[in-house]
Amino acid sequence: MTVKLGHNQYGKAETRVVRVYRDADPHELVDYNVSVALVGDFEDIHLTGDNAKCLTTDATKNTVNAFAKEHGEAARQPESFGLALAQHFVDDTEPVRRARIQLEMYPWRRLESGGRPHPHAFARAGEYVRTATVTYDGRQSWVVSGVKDLVVLKTTDSEFHGFLKDPYTTLTPTQDRVMATSVTSQWWHTDLDTDWVKSYEDALATMTDVFAGHHSLGLQQTMYAMGESMIESQPEIGEVRFSLPNRHHFVVDLRPFGLENPNEVFHADDRPYGYIEGAMHREGAPDPEFAFDPGQGW
Repeated sequence: MTVKLGHNQYGKAETRVVRVYRDADPHELVDYNVSVALVGDFEDIHLTGDNAKCLTTDATKNTVNAFAKEHGEAARQPESFGLALAQHFVDDTEPVRRARIQLEMYPWRRLESGGRPHPHAFARAGEYVRTATVTYDGRQSWVVSGVKDLVVLKTTDSEFHGFLKDPYTTLTPTQDRVMATSVTSQWWHTDLDTDWVKSYEDALATMTDVFAGHHSLGLQQTMYAMGESMIESQPEIGEVRFSLPNRHHFVVDLRPFGLENPNEVFHADDRPYGYIEGAMHREGAPDPEFAFDPGQGW
């Protein structure tokens, strides 16, 4: 029997780094969770225990912290920070052939004091987490922006009926329901000469605008409409992917108490839940290859 070493990678996961910008008043800050994965000429490390080509995971952690200072301008945005890190690991470390940098960026909002924005006091904004995944192989970079934990809900303009029925189907068709989900989305940029702030804000605004305004016949239809509009509004987006767990809201039966319930009182049930995934690809855009985070269920 012959055994071969298959795909392998290593790095340091979830390095938490906060960068405060004190060069101006008011202060600014960014708050990251950074994970590094390296692919390269690491066969001897596994087969013989020879670590001569092993960049330690501790060194990758130290690099993230040092780059937050040395590459301060790049660190202002997760996409540019990821590019700086990925290019360093591949270009400056000979055994490394490909680097993937995954970043979570936690938003903070400025507090007010005396009715005015305070120059150096903040509160964590928990509405969503901004994400970025950057991959570089020495020749090409792939940059994917994203969002997770964006919980959205609409109280009407949502239907679900006409579905396939089998012997186990008990769901009642409806022409008026609450539709809610926690959005995880990633979108791949074909052009790296991008204003990351504007691109991200525009993508998020398009996504939420469509969710709010779209008369839905099903979550899949709304998902497609969101991705379609994001691609149409930003020519540099080559592909959008969504993972949308249904946050079910069931109408509570109040008839035992002599009460009518015209879609006003609901039970929010977190499991089991429908899980909707899909990708929208711009016609003519190239294959994204290594762009997307494989941990997102693809």
